[in-house]
Amino acid sequence: MVVLEFEKALFELDTQIDDLRRMTKEGLNISEEVARLERKREALLKNLYKKLTPWQKVQVARHPNRPQGKDFIHHLIRDYTPLAGDRLFGEDRALIGGLGWFSTYPVVVLAIHRGHETEERLAHNFGMANPEGYRKAQRLMDLAHRFDLPLLSFIDTSGAYPGVGAEERGQAEAIARCIEKSLSIQVPTVAIITGEGGSGGAVALGTADKVLMLEHAVYSVISPEGCASILWRSADKASEAAEALHLTAQDLEALRVIDRIIPEPLGGAHRDPKSALCLVESALQETLAELVKQPRQTLVSEREEKFLGIG
Repeated sequence: MVVLEFEKALFELDTQIDDLRRMTKEGLNISEEVARLERKREALLKNLYKKLTPWQKVQVARHPNRPQGKDFIHHLIRDYTPLAGDRLFGEDRALIGGLGWFSTYPVVVLAIHRGHETEERLAHNFGMANPEGYRKAQRLMDLAHRFDLPLLSFIDTSGAYPGVGAEERGQAEAIARCIEKSLSIQVPTVAIITGEGGSGGAVALGTADKVLMLEHAVYSVISPEGCASILWRSADKASEAAEALHLTAQDLEALRVIDRIIPEPLGGAHRDPKSALCLVESALQETLAELVKQPRQTLVSEREEKFLGIG
């Protein structure tokens, strides 16, 4: 279990409750003490998550037990058929995508998958896509446009991969072309920031008609650590940078960068992934039902106006 720094007191309570429950099974009658500690735990959990700082939200957004790209596809998309490769260089496993059905809608899906365990994270490059990943995304966007299929994007990345090879193969150009393509395709598009939306790697998939964001997700032009390294020459100032970046869902809704906040279960999506997936499904159903009714050219013009207004 990954225990976040600000949740240590909560973890200690959980440990005490588990110990007492084991003693209860052994015949000791201490159910009242267990009930008292459970009430204390519930109150502490509510209090903690009612006043999370931006830096604490960053930690929650990065929790490995949060639902990720493959989890959303598995839960939300029926008859999913993955599509691979950019037809230029190769396959990128950080950015996955394909065709399937969401509710009654045939859709094209794009998702970034970071991985839950170490081996899986290595296989998916920790959710940091290479240029071929973004060129694969462009190919799938073209497919959505050609067959008039809504495009759904699930975003959770610290940013595009910054390696030498990625730069040599045109990382910045691939991201820019992705954004250009997102602005021009004449289909309903919905992007959901599910965990960490970092830098251009997230914006490449986040240029959509509607941008939704989970309650404890974060979305920023740079990571707090990267910002702190530039401004203060020290990553130790990450918490101050998180405050300055206004990267929380609540800040971004107020700034009109995103369109809707999706609530999370008490204690964050990592505590109850199934409930979080259901909440996303409900919000996505409502959003998509509104978008599919609009004329396609209207979607494009309003999308352009929206992002020009942000700029």
